Amino acid sequence: MNSELRELYQSVILDHNKQPRNFREPECSNCSAAGVNPLCGDKVTVYLELKDEVIADVGFQGSGCAISTASASLMTEAIKGLPIEAAERLFDGFHAMVTSDPREEAATSELGKLSVFSGVREFPMRVKCATLAWHAMREAMHQSGETVSTE
Repeated sequence: MNSELRELYQSVILDHNKQPRNFREPECSNCSAAGVNPLCGDKVTVYLELKDEVIADVGFQGSGCAISTASASLMTEAIKGLPIEAAERLFDGFHAMVTSDPREEAATSELGKLSVFSGVREFPMRVKCATLAWHAMREAMHQSGETVSTE
């Protein structure tokens, strides 16, 4: 990744960390799940308002590092209004991108703004930070009632 692109990605992550979007519990949320990263101390709860298998509204609350907070913020923007199946596919694509071999080109074309996290795969300890909210979102959609942990 060239330095200009890396700088742009860093500025997007810093912006979403300082001013997280959808940092709230939506008034009509009907599903939620908590997640924790014990190694880093990140904690997040993702709230969904599901209507007819569509994510009508989404929000999150919690505390964590810049990558964790920015990932949750960008995730909420990306999944709002999506059918559950599309959110699942987005989860799969995001997870594949951040866990792929850093020596291989990451598939980012379908991820839009979420591609700012492609560099995380070079830092395995940070992958858990980037994926925590995503795992909580998936848990909220399936409502098995368990807290998501990165360990």
